[in-house]
Amino acid sequence: MKLADCHNVEDFRRLAKRRLPGPIFNYIDGAADDEVTYRRNTEAYEHCDLVPSVLASGVEQTDISVTVMGRKIDMPLFLSPTALQRLFHWQGERAVGRAAEAAGTWFGISSLATVGIEEIGQTISTPKMFQLYVHKDKGLNRSMIERCKAAKFDAIALTVDTIVGGNRERCLRSGFTSPPRLTLPGMASFAAHPAWAMNYFLRDKFELSNLKDHVAEGSNVAMSVGDYFSTMLDQGLDWKMAEAIRAEWGGEFCLKGVMSVEDARRAVDIGATAIMVSNHGGRQLDGSRAPFDQLAEIVDAVGDRIDVICDGGIRRGSHVLKALSVGAKACSGGRMYLYALAAACQPGVERTLANLRAEIVRGMKLMGKTSVSELGRGNLRWR
Repeated sequence: MKLADCHNVEDFRRLAKRRLPGPIFNYIDGAADDEVTYRRNTEAYEHCDLVPSVLASGVEQTDISVTVMGRKIDMPLFLSPTALQRLFHWQGERAVGRAAEAAGTWFGISSLATVGIEEIGQTISTPKMFQLYVHKDKGLNRSMIERCKAAKFDAIALTVDTIVGGNRERCLRSGFTSPPRLTLPGMASFAAHPAWAMNYFLRDKFELSNLKDHVAEGSNVAMSVGDYFSTMLDQGLDWKMAEAIRAEWGGEFCLKGVMSVEDARRAVDIGATAIMVSNHGGRQLDGSRAPFDQLAEIVDAVGDRIDVICDGGIRRGSHVLKALSVGAKACSGGRMYLYALAAACQPGVERTLANLRAEIVRGMKLMGKTSVSELGRGNLRWR
């Protein structure tokens, strides 16, 4: 199987599984507890049907651009910030950023990114989001915000659903840590994937570039992501702190991980300009609802006052069309491009974005719509 054979997200998933050591692949692919919520995130879209209109005129030219967090992007789908990307391919965030730039869409990096804020600010021109994890180290939090200002990032997304780490049992079984521990099972898996191992061990040393000057964990001291969240992040994070961070940042401010109407309203009250309706890809609270299932009531409550983004479970262009029809401004996701990064670096991410874009455009034409603004709940039916 090669890049040309990858026609959808699942094709990239299969190729990524072949190219990554088992612990690394299962970190991308896994979720919390029984992974019920992880599966539900995608399955939720299957309970809703699109109702097309036919014989519509003028669909030769279809406009799928949207404005999100004050920036116009060429497609209503962007790349959520995700951690540890250089474990999946040695070019990591550099490759993903260039692919997002080519697609004309938002790109985000995590506090746990493996390329620094400054480099991304200097080299990537597409709209940029920084995912802020609030650490116990207040100086670290201030430093990351100031660095994002200096690097002219366009938005900060404060992650609000990681007060403790989720129970990621696949990672517990495989012993996955950042950086990877050289255990006998791990080394056997690395040896079975020599191309990955050579790139990991012979290229730039792996590090969490935005954290390494403040904490050793994750860069020089191996630790699981769940343990990192539970021990390094500030469990006192609350609405007052979130509002203070928004004021300190002063720009477009998104809360990532909002799942209830009450919390969406409070996000508006503290001055957030966007929310990502997200359950962290099912990695945190298993048994929680899917973002798509929560979307309508959140849009009804706050959609006229804040940008509502549906994050998670996206595998097809039709999923994006359904979320937009409910009222989301845009959609975002992580695994959909991490599989592609692992499978084929920047060309892989570019191809998966091109595949999804083509599905969105084709679906719009088959729906008889020429712009995103024409989508609405009238073209949806729930089973």
